[in-house]
This record gives sequence, C-alpha cells and structure tokens, in this order.
Amino acid sequence: MSGEASADADGSAAADPSGPPLLELDRVDKHFGRVVVADALTLRVRAGESVGIVGPNGAGKTSLFGLLSGELSPDGGAITYAGRPLRGLGPAERARLGVGRTYQVPRPFEHMTVFENVLTGAVYGAGLGQGEARDAALQALADTGLLHLANTPAGRLTLLPRKRLEVARALATRPRLLLLDEVAGGLTDREVEELLVIVAAAGARGLTVLWIEHVVHALVRAVDRLLCLAGGRLIADGAPADVLADPGVREAYLGAGPERSGV
Repeated sequence: MSGEASADADGSAAADPSGPPLLELDRVDKHFGRVVVADALTLRVRAGESVGIVGPNGAGKTSLFGLLSGELSPDGGAITYAGRPLRGLGPAERARLGVGRTYQVPRPFEHMTVFENVLTGAVYGAGLGQGEARDAALQALADTGLLHLANTPAGRLTLLPRKRLEVARALATRPRLLLLDEVAGGLTDREVEELLVIVAAAGARGLTVLWIEHVVHALVRAVDRLLCLAGGRLIADGAPADVLADPGVREAYLGAGPERSGV
C-alpha cells in the first residue's frame, strides 16, 4: 500500500499486509565491546501496525530505539525507513522524516512550560513554522489531555503528566513512526488505562507504533503484534498470546513464571 494505512470497518487504521514495510532492519549489528545489543537483527514493520516489544533487561530494546532514532549507529547491516536508507542521518534529520520517540525517564525542560516543551518538538523536531508549530503543539496537548496544564512549568509535573508530556512532545513532531519506551512504567492501573486510550487514538489516526514495555498486561491490549528480544536477537514474533506462550520467551525471562517475569 506504499506507506499508507488501510481502514478497518470501524474506521480505525490498520496495516496493509500486502504493502511494503515502513520500517525494515536487515541483519543489523551493534556491540559495545563484548556486550551485544543487536545481533544480525532482521525486522519488518508495515505502516499502521502497532507492535509491542518485550524482553529481559539488557535484551537490546532501548538500544534498538537508539538505532532507529539515530542516537546510535549500527556496526553493520541496514535500516530502511519509508524506502530510504537511514545510514548517516542523525536524530534531527530522522525526526523530520517522521521518526518520533519518547524516553524511559521523561526529559522535559523543567524551567519551560508544558506548552513550550511541546512547541520545541514541533519547531525543532518537525521543522514547522511558528503558526503551524503552535497548532501542532496544541493538538498534541489536546490528544494527551494536557491542555489544562499548558502554562504549568514542566518541573512541577507529577509522573503521569510527565509521561504524557513525553508522548505529546513526540506527537508534536508529526511522526509516521512513534517509538514509545516504557511510558507505562511506574503508573497506577488507572493511569495506565488513561495512557492506553492515548496510544490507541494515535494508532487509530494511522501512526505506526513500536512500544517497549514491561507492563506486559497493558501492552498486549494495545498492540496487534508482539516481538521478544534477547541478547540482541529476535527470538519470537507474532500474535501477543502466541509469543507469551512461547517456551523460548519464558526461558529468556530466566524461567520465571508469569507473576515474576511480567510475561
């Protein structure tokens, strides 16, 4: 479908199984000395897919996001986005191509207001002009339920609004590919429910979502497909229930049962 998402009967966006991938990794390698975070990693994600990523600590999940966003450079292999090789492109260039991301630990400019934080994403991430950037920032605040906090200094926010601010700033870059890194971590069940609504709405608008999360019970409700990484390798890829039942996935979590591992 050439990078566009099709629509389900309920009007929400869905991946076109016959179309070319929006994102493709071909035998990507990345090492930090003897530590392997990507080992001949091969992966394809189609436009409109919502894909969850699980794995034990040190599996290479956040490093994968660094490779996609341009903060890390692969030692080998190729990453292609929307048919374009990403080698040599830094984070700013990738953001303007439509790759947006959040971080495990929110990184707001604490002396700036919530609105100003999101505006920076629209201006410096998406490269929008003043009027368009303002509109994009306000829309992102509305989408994440933060409009009432627009004039609040970011340093005063509690954890949930900080998590929402991370998502809002990424959305303000107007991404096609949204990388969510443990945005549910540390939240209460009620706060997680509110976050799921935000992510579902982003997917319904046609965004392609890759979501790393240890709160697995929430993740599997939000994604169509689940991946498991271990030692920089993709060890499982498929329907969430099938992946979580995979013996190799359970072994990757040191043989822990569902309660201990989060799987």
